[in-house]
Amino acid sequence: MRLSLLAFAALLGFTGLHSRLNAVESPPPNVVLMLVDDLGWTDLGCYGSKYYETPNIDRLAREGMRFLNACSACTVCSPTRAAVLTGKSPARLHLTDWIAGHQRPHARLKIPDWTQHLPLEEETLAERLKTRGYATASIGKWHLGGPEFYPETQGFDTNIGGTHGGSPPSYFSPYGIETLKDGPKGEFLTDRLTEEAVGFIERHKDKPFFLYLPHYAMHTPIMGKPEVVEKYQKKRPAGGHGNPVYAALVESVDDSVGRLRATLEKEGLWENTLFIFTSDNGGLSGLVSARGWQRGPTDNSPSRLGKGSPYDGGVHVPLIVTWPGRIQPGGECEAPVISYDHLPTVLEATGTPLKEGQVIDGESLLPLLTDKGHLKREAIHWHYPHYHPGGATPYSAIQEGDWRLIEFLETGRTELYNLRRDPGEMQDVADLDTDVAQRLLERLQAWKREVGAQEPTPNEEFDIESAWDGPAKKGRK
Repeated sequence: MRLSLLAFAALLGFTGLHSRLNAVESPPPNVVLMLVDDLGWTDLGCYGSKYYETPNIDRLAREGMRFLNACSACTVCSPTRAAVLTGKSPARLHLTDWIAGHQRPHARLKIPDWTQHLPLEEETLAERLKTRGYATASIGKWHLGGPEFYPETQGFDTNIGGTHGGSPPSYFSPYGIETLKDGPKGEFLTDRLTEEAVGFIERHKDKPFFLYLPHYAMHTPIMGKPEVVEKYQKKRPAGGHGNPVYAALVESVDDSVGRLRATLEKEGLWENTLFIFTSDNGGLSGLVSARGWQRGPTDNSPSRLGKGSPYDGGVHVPLIVTWPGRIQPGGECEAPVISYDHLPTVLEATGTPLKEGQVIDGESLLPLLTDKGHLKREAIHWHYPHYHPGGATPYSAIQEGDWRLIEFLETGRTELYNLRRDPGEMQDVADLDTDVAQRLLERLQAWKREVGAQEPTPNEEFDIESAWDGPAKKGRK
């Protein structure tokens, strides 16, 4: 969906906005956006886990809306982060892989010359909110380019812990993160980022603020506080979940939610805070390498596979949104939504227009959150013209209602699944529901043309015997 300033104003209606929210009060709401890294959609008690303990996040779900079919904009992190901050699909941004990506020089296809940073000319959510007088902070993982593209250049007043890197050298201090001063030896990273977030809230409690808290957890190296690991070692595994160290890391994120909520309540800010909790891609369920299948630290069942894969497990994420007095408690939404919907949602909630001429692909979720309407789009899309060290080859995909079609770009082969009937994507019905498959493929191709998606090209260096090059050759995913 493409929106100019005038179209966005029409969508807001500013009168329509007021009727839907009983008017945006002054001051406008604070916004907390917690983006957890590699958190699987079933890794929370409120999404069915019987092993991981997440009472604070579960409370969020009871008091707000839980989305059952939320998707990340990409199966890996950097593209999703760019999509969250710009409202654009990774395909439109040409930022389509984790930075700096994976090299397969002898593979069948040559990957396009993609963008390996978030361009400064892109208008970010932080930059838009600053036009409304918001204080802004990015605390945690950035992974959208080198120092010249750090959060300070993208509308954030504060950057704590954000660098070009995609994973922390350690979750225990000393951290080895250039933009985060080391704490006492043994201090835990999730706790420290939360403490920095609490300090930001306390310093800016008298004006509206936007807190972007992209935790490094749950990214490898999987680490947890020893006493919490010991607790989970005494628990029986359940439903594919049973890694006690991963469970301890999940609990650290839950502790973070509880600490932030307590701070907002103490400062009298909770009632006027829009809180968004989500993940950047599916959980790391396993990898396919030259050594064969290696089990990952979590399991996304009933979804198929996980991070890096072309299937639902690679993009199915948790999404919980609370806003006391505006969003009714205990809500559930089955509509497919995607990462680039967060920017228009926040802008509408705060009464902030797009920059003149700004194009976005997302759609505000407020009609769903307030039970006042539906989304206008009919489908969501993905485009990943890359090879992933987990085994995935270049692909594009479209989801329309319950239908999900995947186009594998090496061969042009398509697979079609009905996610309601077959959530594990075990029965490819492309040869049975041929009309559906053809219609979705045509829609997918049209969308790629509209957004200017970069396609991989035949590789003159293709060598079938050397096509698999093992783990990533550069960068850290």
